[in-house]
Amino acid sequence: MLLKQIVTCTMVLAVAMTGVCLAEPPLKALIVDGQNNHDWKNTTPLLKAPLEETGLFAVDVATSPPKGQDMSGFRPKFKEYDVLVNNYNGAEWPEETRNDLEEYMAGGGGMVVVHAASNAFPRWEAYNEMIGLGGWGGRNEQSGPWVYWKDGQIVRDTSPGRGGSHGRQFPVQVTVRVADHPITRGLPEKFMHGVEELYDRMRGPAKNLTVLATSFSPEAMGGSGREEPALMTIRYGEGRVFHTVFGHAPPQHKSVAFIVTLQRGAEWAATGKVTQPVPDDFPTVDEAKVRP
Repeated sequence: MLLKQIVTCTMVLAVAMTGVCLAEPPLKALIVDGQNNHDWKNTTPLLKAPLEETGLFAVDVATSPPKGQDMSGFRPKFKEYDVLVNNYNGAEWPEETRNDLEEYMAGGGGMVVVHAASNAFPRWEAYNEMIGLGGWGGRNEQSGPWVYWKDGQIVRDTSPGRGGSHGRQFPVQVTVRVADHPITRGLPEKFMHGVEELYDRMRGPAKNLTVLATSFSPEAMGGSGREEPALMTIRYGEGRVFHTVFGHAPPQHKSVAFIVTLQRGAEWAATGKVTQPVPDDFPTVDEAKVRP
């Protein structure tokens, strides 16, 4: 009987001792890492596990050569995947790799940008269009406007000034600004993420950018005193990008708010839809939740 199940079950990933066939996840995700000014060696596993836990993703990892080593052979096969998860902030990729990403995204690929990946590649025009907003790396008013929320609407501020900063870490609350998007649909209007290094004063091309949610950056903690973009989507050609400024270090990756928005954002970037329900342990307006 067990042999028959193995033979007749399609897309078999594994067969449990009980004889139950487990279907292969329908989507393929690729995490890109290898260089970062943040702890990519410990955060990449914390990106991989929750994606796999959805049952939607089979996840591979492409790790670049270390900083200072030859990057010419680093050319992940982006087109073999439904979504890329960018956990990279380091040396420029080879021209062929940059071209591959541009073609992949323009042709309908998906990408998730996590925290410091928004600081990568300040001189790569197409990448900055893909991520919408970025910071550091010499970014300034020439890079595009500051984008923030004020008086019930998005402001695009072209005033001169640096692109990218953050104050001290503090407990961050998230406010949903677009409640009918597949990623945010069903989430509470406000929820706690937890202690985070909240980016502010982000600026960039901001083309085809939708700010799904914001978080307040208090001046008392060294921040901007503004409601800053926290969760965003960007359309690049036929491609979809989910950009989260969260995910500074392993503790932030254990936040339920981070995990769930990552999972939902990755599914949307891959397919344009979100089928996952909001879990029972999702945080409330005043209480952050974490998972082991």
